[in-house]
Amino acid sequence: MPQQLLQPPLTSPDLLNATLADQGFAVLGSASVCALAGVSLDALQALELSWHDLPPDQYLKDGGRYRRRRHASFEVTGDMAQATPHRAHWQPLSYNALHGGMQRWFEPMATEVVQQAAWLQLLCWLGRVASKAQGDQTWFTEAHQFRIDTTDGIGRPTPEGAHRDGVNWVAVFLVGRHGIKGGETRVFDMDSPRGQRFTLSEPWSVLLLDDTRVIHETTPIQPEQPGGWRDTLVVTLRSEGFLDQPTPKA
Repeated sequence: MPQQLLQPPLTSPDLLNATLADQGFAVLGSASVCALAGVSLDALQALELSWHDLPPDQYLKDGGRYRRRRHASFEVTGDMAQATPHRAHWQPLSYNALHGGMQRWFEPMATEVVQQAAWLQLLCWLGRVASKAQGDQTWFTEAHQFRIDTTDGIGRPTPEGAHRDGVNWVAVFLVGRHGIKGGETRVFDMDSPRGQRFTLSEPWSVLLLDDTRVIHETTPIQPEQPGGWRDTLVVTLRSEGFLDQPTPKA
């Protein structure tokens, strides 16, 4: 019997800024994403084939084989999204106790993806959302394509558990899910017991997070049929440069 999914609390596009200010997160359906970003759903769906060509994540400390990913970095200012030279992804241990403290050189996102007009429009829209909340500025933006599969019988979208990413804003797009159960998203207020749980299931719906106010996680997935997977796009925006490994003091 198919799993009954707890539906996300969708926000009306005209209430996005107010909702983010009030509770630190908001969920938009795909129609709202397309309307606000000025892209067509067909253009976003055209990006989906690239998720079938993600190399394995070589840095999983739990020994798992369930995660594939690619990574790219950009500087987003106003209506400009400029790709930056490929860089390592780094997080401090204080934000990622499992995989922090090391430089992780993931394979870059494909050129034919990051040069698509729809891709650049999506990044610029996220920059506008961040600037609406914090003022116009350059946003140092990292994008991660993820596929979590059930190769090991179970796949862990957030093996580090409930966490912050150490940035200002996080966008988690559900790109697709196939043949799985689980994968429930949980968002918790940092300063109170308030929280919500739901399952993103609509392709190109998005969870937007104020990373300074909430923590988030996604529960493991299990197969409902062989070869199950969950694809996401995670985009982070930071106001004061990329997160970099500190330079050792002399």
